Amino acid sequence: MGMVLSRGPPPVWTGPCGALCCGEQHPQTRGVPRHLLTPQFLLGESDVGRNRAEASQRALAELNPGVVVTAHTGELSEAFLASFQVVVLTEAPLEEQLRVGDFCHARGICFIVADAKGLAGQLFCDFGEHFVVDDPAEGDPVCAAVQHISQGNPGVVTYTRTEDSHGHLFCNGDLVMFSGVEGMAELNGQEPVPVRVLDASRLEIGDTSSFSPYLRGGLVSQVRLPQVHSYEPLRRALAEPKIRVAIPEELPRSRSLHAAFQALHAFCGEQGRLPRPRAPADAERVLELARSLGVQQGPLDEDVVRAFASVSAGDLCPVAAIVGALAAQEVLKAITGKFLPLDQWLYFDALECLAVEGAARLTEEDCAPRGSRYDGQIAVFGAAFQEQLGCQKYLVVGAGAIGCELLKNFAMMGLAAGPGGDLTVTDMDTVALSNLHRQLLYRSADISKPKSVVAAAAVRRMNPDVRVTAHQNEVGPATEPLYGDSFFRRLDGVASALDTLEARAYLESRCHRCRTPLLDSGTEGPRGNVLAMVPPVTKPLGPTGTPEDGTFPLCTLRYFPTTIQHTLQWARDEFEGLFQLPAEHINRFMEDPTFLEQLPAKKALEILEQVRSSLWERPRDWQDCVHWARRHWQSRYHDAIAQLLHTLPPEHEASPGVLFWAGNRRCPHPLTFNPDNDTHLEYVLAAARLFAQAHKVPPCSDRVAAQTILRSVVLPPFEPREGLQIPLTDEQEAQAAVDHRRLAELSQDLVQRQQELSGSEEVQVPLMEPIRFEKDNNIHVDFITAASNLRAENYGIPPADWLTSKRIVGRIVPAIITTTAAVAGLACLEVYKLVWGCQDISCYRNSNLRLSDGLLLRIQPLPPPTYRYGGREWSCWDRLELRAVGADGQEMTVQEVLDWLQRTYGWTVTMLLHGCTVLYNSEEDEETRARQRAQRLSENLKDAGEPPQRELELLYVCEGEDAEDEDTCPPLLCSLP
Repeated sequence: MGMVLSRGPPPVWTGPCGALCCGEQHPQTRGVPRHLLTPQFLLGESDVGRNRAEASQRALAELNPGVVVTAHTGELSEAFLASFQVVVLTEAPLEEQLRVGDFCHARGICFIVADAKGLAGQLFCDFGEHFVVDDPAEGDPVCAAVQHISQGNPGVVTYTRTEDSHGHLFCNGDLVMFSGVEGMAELNGQEPVPVRVLDASRLEIGDTSSFSPYLRGGLVSQVRLPQVHSYEPLRRALAEPKIRVAIPEELPRSRSLHAAFQALHAFCGEQGRLPRPRAPADAERVLELARSLGVQQGPLDEDVVRAFASVSAGDLCPVAAIVGALAAQEVLKAITGKFLPLDQWLYFDALECLAVEGAARLTEEDCAPRGSRYDGQIAVFGAAFQEQLGCQKYLVVGAGAIGCELLKNFAMMGLAAGPGGDLTVTDMDTVALSNLHRQLLYRSADISKPKSVVAAAAVRRMNPDVRVTAHQNEVGPATEPLYGDSFFRRLDGVASALDTLEARAYLESRCHRCRTPLLDSGTEGPRGNVLAMVPPVTKPLGPTGTPEDGTFPLCTLRYFPTTIQHTLQWARDEFEGLFQLPAEHINRFMEDPTFLEQLPAKKALEILEQVRSSLWERPRDWQDCVHWARRHWQSRYHDAIAQLLHTLPPEHEASPGVLFWAGNRRCPHPLTFNPDNDTHLEYVLAAARLFAQAHKVPPCSDRVAAQTILRSVVLPPFEPREGLQIPLTDEQEAQAAVDHRRLAELSQDLVQRQQELSGSEEVQVPLMEPIRFEKDNNIHVDFITAASNLRAENYGIPPADWLTSKRIVGRIVPAIITTTAAVAGLACLEVYKLVWGCQDISCYRNSNLRLSDGLLLRIQPLPPPTYRYGGREWSCWDRLELRAVGADGQEMTVQEVLDWLQRTYGWTVTMLLHGCTVLYNSEEDEETRARQRAQRLSENLKDAGEPPQRELELLYVCEGEDAEDEDTCPPLLCSLP
C-alpha cells in the first residue's frame, strides 16, 4: 500500500466545486509530534497526539467558512484520487510520488509535488498532455488610442500612449484588434492581426492599401489567445528534467539539488530515516548515492549536496511558507487557467545560511533534538541559536497582508519567545471584510477591531511564549516622541510591512539614522520583493520612487477621456460632488453663512451653486429621489454631450484641414435613456439610494417599482446654449471669468433661505448627511461602476466590470496571499542571518519573486557607497559621535564642539547646522560669531521653535575640505546630558 509521508503540512487534494481535502495516512506519524508545531502554524499544543489531517481540517475550515474542507485518513486509492481536479503531494516517498503521478497523468488530473527539506525546497508540476492556459500573461491587455492609420502594405498605425505607460506598449508578434475607427472602418471587428513594432508609438499591421482612408478615433487593443501546453509525467521528468531558473547561472546548482533530492529518497529507503543533523557520515552517504544514481546532468556540486544533506532533517517555517506559496499558486493556475504553470521543476535553497560564522562550526551534538517544539529549527541552527532567537527585540510595522505572514512566521520560529525578548507590532487600521482573503490572522468576528490587537492575540495563541505588544500608532514624524532614536537603537531589527512608498521611505530613514537592521517587503499581485538593509554591511535602501497620485488633467476628465481610468476618476469626482461636498457645504452654510467671505470668488460661487441645488432639490420621498437620479442621468449622459457636440461638432476643425476630434480626442455621442437597460437602471438605483441617504429619506431597492416610476418620467427636450466656451486646457479653465453678479444674487437669496430654515422646527440639524466614498461599500461601487461605464459608452471606451472598477477607483494594490506568504518567508530567512550577527555581505540576499511565471531571483545586496571627506574615505554608515557634556558638566557650547572637531580631526569648521538652523557661520560679523560660539547647542533650536531633543544630528562645512561631493560629510551625533 502506497503511503504519503507528511512531515510538513498535510497533502491537499482539490476537488470539484472548490472543495478541499487534506490527508494524512502514514501509520508511523499519525499523531502530531511536538516538534512539528514550529513549521505548522495550523496546529497548537492541544493537537499533539492527534491525527494531523483531522487537526488541520478544523483550522483550515475556520479560515474561510465558504470553502468545504474535509479530512481523509485512509489510503490514497485510485478510486479516491479520481474525483479530484488537482492532487498535491507533500513530503511523500518517491515511490508514492511515482504511483500517484502515473495515475494522475493518465487521467488528466493536475499533479503537483511540493517538498521542503531543511534549507531547500522542491516543486514539480505535471498538468497533463493537453492543458489550456486561458490567460497566460500578467496584467491587463494593452489598449491605446489610435491617432492615424496609413493606407499601404503594410499599414502603419500611430497611437497615443496613456499617462501611466512606460517603454513599448506592444511587442513584435502581438495580436491586436481595432474598434471605433472612423473612416477605415474595415478594421473594426476584424480578426486579430499580428503587429511589428516600429517605435514607442508606431506599429506595422497588414495590408491596408485597399481600405477606406482613416478619418479619426479608434482603439487598438492587444488580444491574448489561449495557449495549449503539454507536460511530461514525473517518471520521465525525473530522468530528463526541465528546470525553471531565473538566470542561466543558477542551472548547475538546481541540477545538483535535483540529484540531491533523489539521493535523499534513496537514503531514506536504505536507512529508514533522514540523515542525522550535522552527521558527516550520513552526508557523505547521500553524496555517494547522488554520484551512483547517474541522474546528474553536468558536474555535481558536492558542497551543495553535503550541505543539503546535513540539514535535511530540519523543518523551517520560512522555507515551508515559500515552497507552500509557490505550490498554492500552481494550484490556482491549474484550476483557473490564469498564468503560465511551472514547466516543470523548480528548486529553491537558502544554504548560504550555513556559511554564516557560528553556523559553520555547529556539530551533531549542537543540533540533536531536545524534545522541544523547535527541534526542527534546532536541527539546522543548533540549540544555542534558538535561545538567542528568543531574546530578540523586533518591531513589525503594519499588520496587513505581509504583516500577518511575518507575525505568523515569527511565532513559529520562537522569535521573542525567551527571556528579554520583545516583539512589537503597530498598525493604525481596523480589520475590514476585504482583508479576510489574504490576512490569515483575522476572522469575520474581528471586523472593525484594531488589526494590531487582533494580530497580537493570534500570535499568543500560536505560541504562548512569544512576548508580543500591540500598538495602534503610525510610525512617522508625529510619533517620534514615542518611536525616537532610543527606541530604534534598542531593537535588533525592524520588519516593514507597509503599503505606501512614503511610509516605507520614512522608516528606512529612521533605521539608517539609528543603524538598525531593516527588512523591507512589498508585493503587487503575483510580484514581490524583499530588501535587506544591514548596517554597516549593505547599501541603504534609498529612495523607493515617486508614488503615482492617480490624478489626470481636469480637461481630460471633463471633455476628452480616452481610457477607463479617466472615466472612473470622473465618476469618483461625481460621487464626491453629488453626495459628499454639497452635504458638507450646506451643513456649514446653515451654521455660518459668513464662511464664504474668506474664500476666493470662484470657489464661493461654486459652493453657493451646490447649496442652492441641495436646497431646491430636497426630496420628500423615494419617488423624488428616483426622479432626481433620472434627471441627473439625462444631464450627464445626454445633455452635456449634446451641448459639447453643439459647441464643437464632429466636423469642427482645430485648424484648416485638421479635425478637432482626432488623435487623443475621441468624439463622443449622447446616450438615450432606456429603463430596461441594466446599466441605466443600476445607475438610477444607486444614485437614488445615495441621494436618499444624503437627504435622510428612506430608500427602496425595488427594481420593478423604480422602472415603473421611470417610464412615467417626461423630461423637456434638450435646448443647446449658444456661445458657450469650452476650455481646452486646465489653464483656460483656471482663467475663466467669475460672474460676480450671479455671486451676489445667490448670496442674498441663500442667506434669506438659511434664515427661514433656521427658524423652522421641522428642519433637522444637520440638514444633510455627507457620504464619503468607501471602496468596501457595494452601493458606492455600484454607482461608480455604472457612472464610469455610461461615460465610457459616451466616448466609445471599453467598459470595466465591477471588480476592476473597485480595484482602480479604490486604488487597491492587488494582493494575493500566495505572494505575501512567499515574501514573508524570504524575509524571515534574512532574520536568521541577523540573529547570528552576520557581517558578511555574501551571506545576505535581496529577493525578487514573480509567481505568474514561477521566477524567484535572490541576489547579494550591494555594498554601501563610500565618499572622501577630510582626506579620508568614509562609508555612508559612518558618523561622528560626541557625548556633548562640557567641562562644567553642562551641555556643550558651540565653541566646545568646534574645538572638539579641530582637536580630534584637525578640521576648522566654517559652518555648523542642525537641519536648516544655522548654529555657527564664519561669514557673520564678529559680534554674531561670538554670540553663536557662546550658545549651548540646543539654545538656537529653542529660539527656532524646534521641540527639545536629547540627541542632535549636526552637519558642517570645513575649511579646505576635499570632498568630492560638497554636500556629503559624516554626520555628527551629539548626545546631550
